[in-house]
Amino acid sequence: MQIKRFPQISREGLETLQINMGYKCNQACSHCHVNAGPNRTEMMDDHIISIIPKVIKIYGIKVLDMTGGAPELHPKFKQLVIEANKLDIKIIDRCNLTILTEPGQESLASFLAKNRVEVTASLPCYLEENVDKQRGRGVFERSIKGLKLLNSLGYGKEGSGLILNLVFNPIGPCLPPDQKRLEEDYRKELHNRYGISFSKLLALANMPINRFADYLKVIDKLNDYENLLKDNYNPNNLCAVMCKKSISIDWNGKIYDCDFNQQLKLNQIAGPINIQELIEKKFTFEGNPISVDNHCFGCTAGSGSSCGGALS
Repeated sequence: MQIKRFPQISREGLETLQINMGYKCNQACSHCHVNAGPNRTEMMDDHIISIIPKVIKIYGIKVLDMTGGAPELHPKFKQLVIEANKLDIKIIDRCNLTILTEPGQESLASFLAKNRVEVTASLPCYLEENVDKQRGRGVFERSIKGLKLLNSLGYGKEGSGLILNLVFNPIGPCLPPDQKRLEEDYRKELHNRYGISFSKLLALANMPINRFADYLKVIDKLNDYENLLKDNYNPNNLCAVMCKKSISIDWNGKIYDCDFNQQLKLNQIAGPINIQELIEKKFTFEGNPISVDNHCFGCTAGSGSSCGGALS
């Protein structure tokens, strides 16, 4: 079902605060929609970090979703986790796994476990060749080490309460397969090959933004991929897209409807606002229209895609 323009949608409320702590990362994955990498220098400043707990309290936020780059590379990452933990909310760390074995990060995994942080970790395949092709040489081996370390601390183990979700992204210009069936394959292969367990698999479509869009242009597949997303538009997913109940804050404190809009500098329809204004004024998010464009088809195509995996 192809439509020309993405339909207008509105926000239902505000439950999740997703923050991009900076674009610095120890990896440079081909599918990265934020163009993160080791040479990026953009990092959230201390003042913005200090405001985040205040925003959580004022707006009754239920989930703090920490992303990047590699959010753990921010000097105040642990401090923010500790402060947010005092507010009794869910904290998600979007972890690339290899950060757990970086020099200077030896205590990171145990810190995450101690603070009951939910780990959502990128592992685009259970095969070494495919992962290294997408994320760089040696990444798969280090990812397996990271997963074993997390398992040893209780992550992904039934009854531990320590959630370890894995994230799948297709390597090329295609939609992810059925999430449930793929999860079964992941469980079987990771357990049989490496003795690894996890909580849930999240299957995400790649967004035709930044580095992935550049890759599609090089192989002359950008238009084909964009049409694929439109051809597989599923209106049933509109009610569950992540922007309905979340906002995204970039490294310099600007607020967007979602992480993808942030990368495209697509301001909210109501106008640009920053995190400082969130505590100076009490904004009402429920009912506000959400800024949309053609990239939004990536969230609604097929089974749908969000930071929480398939939508249907």
